[in-house]
Amino acid sequence: MKPTIVKREPVVDDALDHCATKLTPEQIEKVVNEVIDKETGGRLWTYVNTCIHCGLCAEACQWYLSNDRDVSYAPVTKVKDTIWVMLEKKGKVDAAFIKRCSEIAHTECNVCRRCGMYCPFGIDIAYMMMVVRRICAKLEMVPLYLQDTVHSHAATMNQMWVKPDEWIDTLQWQEEEGQGYVPSARLPLEKEGAEVMYSVIGPEPKFLAQLLGNITAIMKVANIDWTMPATAGWDNSNMAMYSGDFEVMARVERLHYETAQRLKVKKIVMGECGHAFRGAEYDGPTWMGWMRPPIPLIHAISFYYDLIISGRIKIAKKAEGPITVQDPCNVIRNAGLGKKLRYIMNAVCENFVDVTPNDRHNYCCNAGGGVINVGPPWKKKRVQGNRIKAEQFKRTGAHTIVTPCHNCHSGIEDIVNTYKLGMHVKFFSEILIEAMEIPEDLQP
Repeated sequence: MKPTIVKREPVVDDALDHCATKLTPEQIEKVVNEVIDKETGGRLWTYVNTCIHCGLCAEACQWYLSNDRDVSYAPVTKVKDTIWVMLEKKGKVDAAFIKRCSEIAHTECNVCRRCGMYCPFGIDIAYMMMVVRRICAKLEMVPLYLQDTVHSHAATMNQMWVKPDEWIDTLQWQEEEGQGYVPSARLPLEKEGAEVMYSVIGPEPKFLAQLLGNITAIMKVANIDWTMPATAGWDNSNMAMYSGDFEVMARVERLHYETAQRLKVKKIVMGECGHAFRGAEYDGPTWMGWMRPPIPLIHAISFYYDLIISGRIKIAKKAEGPITVQDPCNVIRNAGLGKKLRYIMNAVCENFVDVTPNDRHNYCCNAGGGVINVGPPWKKKRVQGNRIKAEQFKRTGAHTIVTPCHNCHSGIEDIVNTYKLGMHVKFFSEILIEAMEIPEDLQP
């Protein structure tokens, strides 16, 4: 089986370029067969032997559609050019092949699972691409910027190398910001036995600290008994899950749940992040052999839905539209929160204009799945690979796009800027904080 010959603009990635020179055929063969023999099973072989190469998955992929239907971007081609070759040749492949596999799996596929929805046999192509990533990770063939975030997780247990004192200083600062909305708002640290532990990801204290101020005010208005940890275990972004380093992924998830158990909370509320939710709810626990997480965890979409539908948060003035929304793959397609997302959007927005297609059928933002974390060298390719998303947003006529996920937020900002859409990108909490009613006894 010969890989598809593709033309790509050369990209310099120091990690891939350097590590490829050190790989030996014996090392490659050993790792490929170890992963296939010890970490996969009937699932992989069933998918490989069931695929009839029909190509129906192609029309589901934003990479294929945005690149003028170049067949080399079709999901079936990505699988044919990677894992199928490894299986056929029993791991006897060279370093150049592994480098191309890493480029395909890490920079040309978001493992968003949209293609699997359109496969007549329900083949999970994203799973096979994750197997490719796992092999590449064990061969140290991971794009530089993505591997840097994994190193940060391994050393500090957070993605952004946020130091303990910086973390606490940021929380205290954002408690003061939240008090600008509600003077009595508090951001409780290390409170044992609270109803909720609120969990965020590394970019919040590093770049988007205002979101912590927002949740401080929202929690007070909703009268939620909550807390946040003062120690490591607060960051659940877990980019190791997407690099293929499942050992570091497991460390991150174990510490996250151990922190919640130490605080004796009743449940964890995950902030607006899709990949972090996936890591905590599915991939991390599965790798550790847990039947289910030891403490219930819900995503911010479900949390806001519960607050609004129960009346704990009332809407005083709806946000002016038209406003549209992005469906984060890991909480909509993979967790079924599409209806709840649209409920809260309609509850808070005066003129909510949905995208088409939407909900489980929406296109991926092209940033999730770790693809945005491969960094600046690959940005041009990533944004060009989501032209269809830009066209989709443009059709709505909206002035604001709500993205309840950090990767979606960053990726869609790149799309808006590149394709000059003239739209603002916001998290849902940024809309809610301005729309919610603040009871008279809590007002400044």
